[in-house]
Amino acid sequence: MHQETARDVHWLRMAIALSQQARAAGDEPFGALLVGAGGVLLAQERNSVVTDRDVSAHPELKLAVWAGRNLDPEVARLTTMYTSCENCAMCAAAMVWANLGTLVYSLSGTSLTELQGPRHTTMTIRAREIFLHTSRPVEVRGPLIEEEARAVHAGYWA
Repeated sequence: MHQETARDVHWLRMAIALSQQARAAGDEPFGALLVGAGGVLLAQERNSVVTDRDVSAHPELKLAVWAGRNLDPEVARLTTMYTSCENCAMCAAAMVWANLGTLVYSLSGTSLTELQGPRHTTMTIRAREIFLHTSRPVEVRGPLIEEEARAVHAGYWA
């Protein structure tokens, strides 16, 4: 396995573990973390949309807000967000505003939409599409280890 991919898989498994914690707490199964340029874990979050009764309580948005408050723009550009699922439009836009440089995700937005089925409201615009319309590039890698992330969602959206 390529060194970068091995590192990505390590952090993605941590994001997936956060998504498992979110589900166990009664929330939607999503988790994310920020890793600095030196490979240091800076922050982590899990979804709390249900328990906080807050439609914006996505872990990716919470981390983008944290980054905007705590990281200099130059440091943020060298920071990677690892997510259990590809960012929605809201969270992708927040990454841009926070100057975050890279997104690595496990479950694709397309796969999530398939798992959710027609009864759920979902956005079909994905992170890559948002990033195409921004003033600076955001690197995107994924989906990686998608089956591991998919397993956390098994039966949740039924």
